[in-house]
Amino acid sequence: MAHDLSLAQNHAFNLARTLMIPVVLFQTGSEYGVMPAEELEGDEVVILFEYDPYEGARAVH
Repeated sequence: MAHDLSLAQNHAFNLARTLMIPVVLFQTGSEYGVMPAEELEGDEVVILFEYDPYEGARAVH
């Protein structure tokens, strides 16, 4: 988890490009996290961006 949004965004895009799968950048409380989109479950997080390795980022929220 990260407290800096720009750092989390950089990690999200790098992870998407490394794994070559869509990942999401989410917020929970005051922290940001990144994980593969297919693994995210639950309503306790707010998805901010989705990063696709082929199309780039798009804002979700």
